Amino acid sequence: MANISAAQVKELRERTGLGMMECKKALVEAGGDIETAIDDLRKSSGLKAAKKADRTAADGVVAVKVAEDNSYAVVLEVNSETDFVARDGSFLAFVDSVLSKAFASKTTDVAELMAGELESAREALVQKIGENISVRRVVVVEAPVVDAYVHSNNRIAAVVALSGGNAEAARDVAMHVTAVNPRVVKPEDMPQEELDREKSIIMAQPDMEGKPQEIKEKMAVGRVKKFLAENSLNEQAFVKNPEQTVAQMVKAAGAEVLSFTRFAVGEGIEVEKKDFAAEVAEQLKG
Repeated sequence: MANISAAQVKELRERTGLGMMECKKALVEAGGDIETAIDDLRKSSGLKAAKKADRTAADGVVAVKVAEDNSYAVVLEVNSETDFVARDGSFLAFVDSVLSKAFASKTTDVAELMAGELESAREALVQKIGENISVRRVVVVEAPVVDAYVHSNNRIAAVVALSGGNAEAARDVAMHVTAVNPRVVKPEDMPQEELDREKSIIMAQPDMEGKPQEIKEKMAVGRVKKFLAENSLNEQAFVKNPEQTVAQMVKAAGAEVLSFTRFAVGEGIEVEKKDFAAEVAEQLKG
């Protein structure tokens, strides 16, 4: 039997993404030849799933489930590599299974959520479809009144929590959130670092040049106030009736907004850009 070193196992793990024992077994069977071991592993289904794991899954869908009594809701993002797969029936059935378990368990820990059958189902789907698929995040929202809105393309969703009122009002606010994308509920919720950053930008604008400091400060106060109004949900003109603010609409329904959660597919994921020739060259290296 070939004498397999830890360095060989480490290299094979790095090149395949597979587990230590699987890599060691493949190396033993290949007589210690890493390239042969890779060829052998490429013939097995395990490597196909693991090989995809370093490819960015930045497409996909968001999904929401709301309790019948509107006391809580779950919002979930599941990623694929392409929009084509995001519309596949098998992929959408998998998303529904994950959502159902998250809704029943109220867990926000993705690893805990996926443990067992769901992870096996994910791996099987990767084999079938040939793309990386990952459950990225899940949030549970609980409040006196909760409802949600999912945009028709299943790429943007929002869940809104109200102190009272009714589901229709919460759903209307959720629709507004998906469309307008506010940063905070109330102006006072804006993080200080965001305010400081905005003020520094304002103070550096061309029309501030040459003005006395006190004048610049007064101008900055007005512009920061405008910035807060534009980015605070309560202060925004309600999309279905721009004559009133969101806060006014919600107040008329007998409530106030406690929180909102907005998911957009792939937000914050950096997708590596490659030209085709570079991608081919990289594959040939392996």
